[in-house]
Amino acid sequence: MKNYSVKELKSVANLIRQDIIRMIHRAGSGHPGGALGMADIFTVLYFKILKHNHEKPNWEQRDRLILSNGHICPVLYATLAHRGYFALNILKKLRRINSPLQGHPHNQTLAGIENSSGPLGQGISIAVGMALAAQLNKQSAKSEVGENHIFCITSDGEHNEGQVWEAIMTANKYKLGNLINIVDYNGIQIDGKTKDIMPLGNLKNKYLSFGWKVLEVNGHNYTQIINTLNKAKEYRQSPVVIIAKTIPGKNVKFMENKFSWHGKAPNDKEAETALEQLKNLC
Repeated sequence: MKNYSVKELKSVANLIRQDIIRMIHRAGSGHPGGALGMADIFTVLYFKILKHNHEKPNWEQRDRLILSNGHICPVLYATLAHRGYFALNILKKLRRINSPLQGHPHNQTLAGIENSSGPLGQGISIAVGMALAAQLNKQSAKSEVGENHIFCITSDGEHNEGQVWEAIMTANKYKLGNLINIVDYNGIQIDGKTKDIMPLGNLKNKYLSFGWKVLEVNGHNYTQIINTLNKAKEYRQSPVVIIAKTIPGKNVKFMENKFSWHGKAPNDKEAETALEQLKNLC
């Protein structure tokens, strides 16, 4: 894999953000806030951290990335396209009838998509199952996949779900050192601010009490993101959670930190303004 510089990574993330705006605007529906907020982390993952091969998407020894908060899938689709998994022009088909780019990912329609999603809170359970299977394969010497990592992207709002905490307990029980959960801690949900809808309290201390290694990161600082992800991969004694503080709507000023943009498409003028702001950052 090419050794991308921080400057190159930022440039790719900017293109991904532009595609997110175009995709959702063209579709007339979608979730721009979280997708824009996670563009930096997705860029680092696919261009710097993950062990994967876009020419062999089903390569057994690859790392897996599970997207639990599937409504932010435009950032996954755009990242996969820029990474070479499929043609960029397919991005125009977001949310169209019979399109492989559904409103939530479907793992039978496009290369590089590891899980189907819908109801929030289920992705971490899928990731725990994959991590446990990889661990068992390694123990039985059936495969080298146990050396790989299972990454899961979850949202702060998902932690309202009881199933999330059942999965977190299970991961600790089996000491799944190959599991890394990245929490998109952007502070918003569809109905308002997370702290108002269902306060999470001290999320770091909660994960610590469940036996996880906890790391925290500024989700827009590339040096921090790279160093934190590498540190998480090196740690094998327990599952790792990375609490990533992100800004929903990042780099589109009228969207930043506004929960109203959790699930609303920009109109013509708003899309034009958003793209102008992003292009000026190049």
